[in-house]
Amino acid sequence: MKQAISRRTWLKSGFMAMGAMSLAPSLALAGKENLRAYQPASRLKEFLPAFNYDEARIVAKLNANENPYGPSPKVIKAISDSVSMGNRYGHGDAAILIKMIAEKEGVTPDHIMMGPGSSDLLEKTAFVQFRNGGNIVSADPAYMSIMSSAIAMGAAWKPTSLTSDFQHDLDAMAKEVDAETKLVYVCNPNNPTGSTTDAAKLKAFCAKTSEKVPVFVDEAYLEFMDNPEANTMVGLVAEGKDVIVARTFSKIHGMAGLRIGYMVAQPERIETITSLVRSTMGLCATSLKGAIASMNEQEFLANCRSMNTECREYTASEITSLGYDIIPSVTSFMIFPLAMEGPAFMKGMYDSGVGIRVFKIDDKPWCRVSMGTMDEMELFVSSFKKVTT
Repeated sequence: MKQAISRRTWLKSGFMAMGAMSLAPSLALAGKENLRAYQPASRLKEFLPAFNYDEARIVAKLNANENPYGPSPKVIKAISDSVSMGNRYGHGDAAILIKMIAEKEGVTPDHIMMGPGSSDLLEKTAFVQFRNGGNIVSADPAYMSIMSSAIAMGAAWKPTSLTSDFQHDLDAMAKEVDAETKLVYVCNPNNPTGSTTDAAKLKAFCAKTSEKVPVFVDEAYLEFMDNPEANTMVGLVAEGKDVIVARTFSKIHGMAGLRIGYMVAQPERIETITSLVRSTMGLCATSLKGAIASMNEQEFLANCRSMNTECREYTASEITSLGYDIIPSVTSFMIFPLAMEGPAFMKGMYDSGVGIRVFKIDDKPWCRVSMGTMDEMELFVSSFKKVTT
């Protein structure tokens, strides 16, 4: 099915994608429960604040999966030093960064495409792949950015439920692939569940499925895992498979507000995108300098991973001790079902100075909390106990 779409409509769909919307009250939807549905077919909906949400009142901002420790001091210095060169384009720095990334990922530079965050690359891929309709296969719930853009372009979405242990149901996804499928999307580790899919099974799935259709693997949270190298799908790209892997500097690198990410794919796949949209032109010199510096900050990244794990284990232990079932997470956030109404929980946490996300999955309220500092997580736990008892 071919459907015309204006640039304004496409950009609006990207803005409405999961994680891209702020919690400003002016954006809240009308309705008794103040819910925003990502797509009518999705099991996932989000409660929006039905009260005057003032960001300045938030002591622990745990609603956006941001790294509370970054960017590193060396990255800050690199950015600061580069401001005086803001009158120059950053093409040279982009080439340096692309070479660094290619060496890290074991591919040549023509396998790399840069963008202002990985969500931008997801949406650009959708813009190109679904110009003439088709369908996209993914899990549900999942990060909805690419599905929202694909649907806005006229595509159909074929969602599959996660398994009982919250992995991607790869067999079910394989069955959904048909002659109209233009892309299969896998978010691993998955957002909003924080769960991961067995690496060996996923590699086999990606290798086989990519013979029919490109497979996009979103690895935004991969680096929070203890052994990310064993869980990435990027090696399939080096083997010549039609697999696209996205990474971002927004998460463990602590550069969410600086907007820079990349994807690794076959050169001809990247060419289909860059022939229609710009790549490095969308990046600023300050972000590029910061990312270059962050590539060399392995000790800082390891410390962030360690502190994130400590906070995640503490929070999980505290919440499960209260009788809640948390989905085991390997990321910088966790999600669990609530025993009270979502709007009341959100308001109570806000009144305690804690910002969180509240979703409705299969008509039940769930809390997704990002990992902050230990002080912030202790405030989350004490506020949670006060609000829910």
